[in-house]
Amino acid sequence: MIGITTYLEQAQTGVWDVPASFLPKVYLDAVTDAGGIALLLPPQPSSPEVAAAVIARLDGLIVSGGADVDPTLYGQASHPKTGAPRVDRDAWETDLLTAAADADLPYLGICRGAQVLNVARGGSLHQHLPDLVGDERYQPGAAQFGTEAVSVEPSTALGSLVGDGVDAQVYHHQAIDAVGEGLVVTARSADGIIEAIEDPAARFGVAVQWHPEEDAEDRRIFAGLIDAAKDFARQKQEH
Repeated sequence: MIGITTYLEQAQTGVWDVPASFLPKVYLDAVTDAGGIALLLPPQPSSPEVAAAVIARLDGLIVSGGADVDPTLYGQASHPKTGAPRVDRDAWETDLLTAAADADLPYLGICRGAQVLNVARGGSLHQHLPDLVGDERYQPGAAQFGTEAVSVEPSTALGSLVGDGVDAQVYHHQAIDAVGEGLVVTARSADGIIEAIEDPAARFGVAVQWHPEEDAEDRRIFAGLIDAAKDFARQKQEH
């Protein structure tokens, strides 16, 4: 049972135009292709106790992509290109990741999910990558993914799944700057931009800045999460 965080967006369906929980189907396909069952976790009022109760009912967690993290959470003023804060997601997903780590629940962060994990551990973000790299290669255009060669550290959980590199589907204008406590960098682009982090103390605590759900031919990262979740579920049943 893999919980996946969702967006809360204005959505149209039939005659209705209302706020709704939303998640692209590619996330669901990635989980089910790898042998998991996807459960949606919409933004909602949160507390450590609520998050712990949710985590207790899961075997794994995915924190999905989406809007920028509130820069006040890492002590910065907002860059002109930083999106409006989504405090509902920030609080909810921070609590879920903290509860997952406390429970040794396997988790995977994707794009925004990697940034939430890093900020939750006291790290910071680069708010606008074009200021660093000089162009928009990491987010070429609206709904248009870029492809970047990413080098992966082989002696890591991520490296054990994908080897020493991937051609990553990227869509981000922000990235990890100072790395949060207990986390290590496991992948970078040729520019030196951090593209993955993980918690080596976790059963499975991996977060990637790119979008592996977009590659239907490569489910290795999701398979790694599902394998860890199966082990977690088995041990939970034994106790």
